[in-house]
Amino acid sequence: MNITIEKTAATARALCEVPGPSGRECAAFAAARALLAPLGEVTRTPLGSLLCCVNPGRAGAPHLLLEAHLDQIGFVATRVEEGFLRFAKVGGIDPRWLPATPVVIHAAGGDRPGIITSVPPHLAGDSDDHSIKIEDLLIDTGCRPETAETLFAPGDIVTFAARPVMLQNNRLAGPALDDRIGCAAVIAAAQEIAAEKPDCRVTVLLSSMEEIGGQGAMTGGFAVRPDYAIAVDVSFGDGFGCRAEQTAPLGGGPMLGLAPILDRTFTRWLQELAKAHEIPLQPEPMGGRTGTDADDLAAAGPGIKTALISIPLRSMHTVAETVDLADAANTARLMALAAKEGI
Repeated sequence: MNITIEKTAATARALCEVPGPSGRECAAFAAARALLAPLGEVTRTPLGSLLCCVNPGRAGAPHLLLEAHLDQIGFVATRVEEGFLRFAKVGGIDPRWLPATPVVIHAAGGDRPGIITSVPPHLAGDSDDHSIKIEDLLIDTGCRPETAETLFAPGDIVTFAARPVMLQNNRLAGPALDDRIGCAAVIAAAQEIAAEKPDCRVTVLLSSMEEIGGQGAMTGGFAVRPDYAIAVDVSFGDGFGCRAEQTAPLGGGPMLGLAPILDRTFTRWLQELAKAHEIPLQPEPMGGRTGTDADDLAAAGPGIKTALISIPLRSMHTVAETVDLADAANTARLMALAAKEGI
């Protein structure tokens, strides 16, 4: 199987280098389209999701959808104020991580640098409350007030300025790995499937707007109406100070979702397939909804038999999201095998 850590890393880095917050996924869409165009016709849904049939399959064979979300967390400017920008979150972001974080402001006239700032602790007064609220933060543009009024406007999208970095032991760190690492795994599987041409029909969906509600997955799943779907997202990886029962070790293998919304028979079949091919898996039991696009795919149209594979990720929704690339490669291998073995 031609799925390697090195190829997965290159794809993930290419996808993470471009911005694509919820509802503004255009640059990320273009990067993904360039990777998938050699495999099949790429189309864009009205809500900005990417669809590509990478294997037509045999008539009457099952139709498998491989899905990951293309969008990332970010910010939107709400007010230009004395050379600074006030902003709101796009997606779930903990304000404690934000002070002193470099950002890029995607203004109408082009991208401009900024940095998130707040009142220095020395000037914050004598209160014992040192919590950080989003309304207390601003983006310093470096501009004079009159210049800022001409360059920026409410509605401008803002993303983290950091770029992905390779760490030791095949670890990749940076922003947007939620869920560009899932997109990279789906693309790696799609490339393998397109080369092998199994009987199963296979379509790729890289969905928009997961971070603000999952609308891209629900409408994309409705448009395709497959027999089966595998959603790929990230889940909580281990890290300093994190409780073991709430996380999974990076490098321990993909996390297989076990939840009422997920199809039990399909999930158990994937579990046995992974065991037969010595692909490590970590169980991830959940009591109801999964909080991922899997929920929306399962309920799309007449309903889709859906499984969820999650890649352990450390420091979720920060500029320092970290994954083990072996987990992403193993996720891709399992999806490719699912198409080859026949559901």
